[in-house]
Amino acid sequence: MKLPKLIATDIDGVWTDGGMYYDQLGNEWKKFNTLDSAGVLFAKYMEIPVVIITGEDTAIVKRRAEKLKIEHLYMGVKNKLEVLQSICDSLDIHLDDVAYIGDDLNDMEVLQHVGFSSCPSSASFYIQELCDHICKSRGGDGVFREFVEHIIGVEQLKKIVHNIKLNIQ
Repeated sequence: MKLPKLIATDIDGVWTDGGMYYDQLGNEWKKFNTLDSAGVLFAKYMEIPVVIITGEDTAIVKRRAEKLKIEHLYMGVKNKLEVLQSICDSLDIHLDDVAYIGDDLNDMEVLQHVGFSSCPSSASFYIQELCDHICKSRGGDGVFREFVEHIIGVEQLKKIVHNIKLNIQ
């Protein structure tokens, strides 16, 4: 598999377990897995931009993207393929150059048009049937990291981890 020029991802059901948690005041909570931050780090190391495209529009997602320094965040999106095509046009790349991970109905069209499509194991069977790859992890359990590791491959990943270890010491 060739390396993509862009990695795009949904949030709910991929970075989270898809649950929506509310406190007694009506504040929404989401649980993110810290494993996914390594996926962002690996993509950045490979100079592959990460784009979040989500139908939700919440401060929680914005805060997570800011913490991970993900510059490309599109929230409240109704037509994900249209937004992704616009991003590709601005970067002068094709949809074939994109790897995308999503889990639900609003991801179907994108999954059918990108160069490499993937989903968490918790995605519905009709989403899994569309994808080039089904991750072993469920949404919210580090599936974005698994997705990026699969794209990059074992040998390249070993080099990245080795270089990261050298920079930590």
